[in-house]
Amino acid sequence: MDDFTSALYLGFCNPSSQVPLWQRLTTGVPAALKEPSTNQYVAAQVAKMQGLERGVISPSSLHLFWDVFGQVKENTIILADDKLYAVARWGLERAASRRAKVIHFKHQDAKDLALKLRHHVAQKASLLVVTDGWCPHCGKPAPLPEYVSLTRKYGGLLLVDDTQAFGVLGTGRTKDQPYGKSGGGLLRWYDVQGNDILTICSLAKGFGVPLSVLSGSQKQIEKFKSQSETRVHSSPVSVAHVQAACLAIAENRKRGNLLRLKLFENVKLFRESLARIGVLTQGGFFPVQVLKLPNRTNPYTMYKLLLNMNVRAILLAPHQGQKPEISFCLTALHSPEQLIRAANCINEANRICLRKAHGNVPPITRMSSGLFM
Repeated sequence: MDDFTSALYLGFCNPSSQVPLWQRLTTGVPAALKEPSTNQYVAAQVAKMQGLERGVISPSSLHLFWDVFGQVKENTIILADDKLYAVARWGLERAASRRAKVIHFKHQDAKDLALKLRHHVAQKASLLVVTDGWCPHCGKPAPLPEYVSLTRKYGGLLLVDDTQAFGVLGTGRTKDQPYGKSGGGLLRWYDVQGNDILTICSLAKGFGVPLSVLSGSQKQIEKFKSQSETRVHSSPVSVAHVQAACLAIAENRKRGNLLRLKLFENVKLFRESLARIGVLTQGGFFPVQVLKLPNRTNPYTMYKLLLNMNVRAILLAPHQGQKPEISFCLTALHSPEQLIRAANCINEANRICLRKAHGNVPPITRMSSGLFM
């Protein structure tokens, strides 16, 4: 089975044979009382990669969103992207329960955010703007420079879930290498900085480690730690996860830029292979590619046909439209042969769907594995 469901974009698997050994899995002490220096090291390195002052480590993004939104005051106004990722939305429910005012603005729409700010936010109100960084459904980044400018105008904070971009995007992007270097995420990619920005990044995608880091100014992180509930009432990040994160950070320094280049080449090959058979994708240069199928193509049928051809993709719930979507997660580990075979299978499955729809089937176009090498 050729699997295109993994979000380990750089191919970091952090095998046990390479992860530094540990003496015990957990300290048994809440992080609020005692935190190993390696935890602080990982948090500091992640924050530094993003161009932020300080970070704090947590077992998951849910822990962080729970605490961030649990610390809002009753008079806080939260403006959130209406397509915000589910984990962040769960945090918003907690903020609403604490009588914060939650208002949604249109997905990745700076003009609508400006409109909502003018209508609902006084100049001296306590304000938090919340957004995802990169949207894998749309294949586009949120307009962070505009969001930062608008948030600053009202003296608020911008909170970005940068999980998708962290490890993939970075500084110094060019036409030939749109990812940039170092993998510091969307803030580095946009060259946006400031003490009024917070990020939550899971390392489970780009770095292959299921833990998360909240990064921001030293003042904001100290305030967060002093008021955090999960750091008191939950177990800290396991030593195994922290050691795996240390390995991923080191591997990123050593060969991350080469892996990002390989990843971009894979995305380019996949898109070109599909374009030659008349199938387009939504996703741009990012490793998540969503098929733009004809209206007559049933996505459920297409997904099942691909499974029967030993190609495993992701069937996504509707995002902006009414129909489900089929998505492919590409990684640096995929071979050219796998990518071209997937394109051929997509072509064949699409033909079968069209034949079921109206019986007119265009001639099949096959590609050899060496065509784009």
